[in-house]
Amino acid sequence: MKFNTKTIHGGQEHDPAYGAVMPPIYQTSTYAQTTPGGHKGFEYSRTHNPTRKALENSLASIENGKFGLAFASGLAAIDAVIKLLKPGDEVISTNDLYGGTYRLFTKIFEDFGIKFHFIGMENEDKVASYVNENTKLIWVETPTNPMMNIIDIKAMAEVSKKHNLLLAVDNTFATPYLQRPLDLGADIVMHSATKYIGGHSDLVMGALIVKDEKIAEKLYFIQNASGAVCGPQDSFLALRGIKTLHIRMQRHCENGEAIAKYLKNHPKIEKVFWPGFEDHPNHNIAKAQMDGFGGMISFVTKGSNYEKAIKIVENLKIFTLAESLGGVESLAGHPASMTHASIPKEEREKTGVVDALIRLSVGIEDVDDLIADLEQAIG
Repeated sequence: MKFNTKTIHGGQEHDPAYGAVMPPIYQTSTYAQTTPGGHKGFEYSRTHNPTRKALENSLASIENGKFGLAFASGLAAIDAVIKLLKPGDEVISTNDLYGGTYRLFTKIFEDFGIKFHFIGMENEDKVASYVNENTKLIWVETPTNPMMNIIDIKAMAEVSKKHNLLLAVDNTFATPYLQRPLDLGADIVMHSATKYIGGHSDLVMGALIVKDEKIAEKLYFIQNASGAVCGPQDSFLALRGIKTLHIRMQRHCENGEAIAKYLKNHPKIEKVFWPGFEDHPNHNIAKAQMDGFGGMISFVTKGSNYEKAIKIVENLKIFTLAESLGGVESLAGHPASMTHASIPKEEREKTGVVDALIRLSVGIEDVDDLIADLEQAIG
């Protein structure tokens, strides 16, 4: 199947009970057994649930993986990946990453003896220079949040394979519509399914997808043992969201391109960060490993003025000032005080997350209305 068909049919089958076309919401915690261990594949919903299983099969399909795992949040999914490690192990991570990931790494797992190196990943030689006998994992986010930096997944895969490391890629911004990291050599793909996968700002969820059965077995064990699973209602909503992922992403990309170009030509805007521009760092890599450039944009006003940036996000009418991204509605955020507030100011400013930076999640509304809203807000 091609991608647009996979979103609707990939990994899916009609419900065996009554032939329901959409998987029912199995709102149950436990399942009847005829004898101890005599069940129909499901015994307790932390371990397995038919609705969640349908979602996990769909996730595996759209990422060209074999095994999908759904979690209660994106951070719960990341938490499970780091639990593959032991005290003394080291992780090489991009220095421009989601604030919640940074907080989990530094405030939780560093206390358990895992060491993290946060570096720019613009080339593989720099990454390779940080590898030592304790290195076990390379953590990649591409495009990064919020600077839209592009990391070469194939190059990172070469480093990871040469040194026998795991490569995990946060594919939240691109989605499998634009980028499929497993095909490029990654071992684990992570999604905050809260975002584009769900697509309607009505659920919180995380996902992992892998090809290797041994890695899958370890992650399924952690998923069950730690218990951070999503419920059947959210699983149902995410499945419904996936079925329109391809058409939503097409519009996100179209609108994103139009708004990025509008902002770049605006006399009051100093810099626009969007991977589709030829002068964007690693644009050629984005062009090679992605099928489009997405609907996420960051920008800074002329003079990098904090007060002006705050005034813009306060004045927006169609764009909603809110955390998160990837919904059908357009959102605006101020990373320094919202999504990346957990990163120390001097650390985030090194990567470009200055106090005047604004991040847009461009929705699927009429693009003329979105541009008009930005026009009146920028003034």
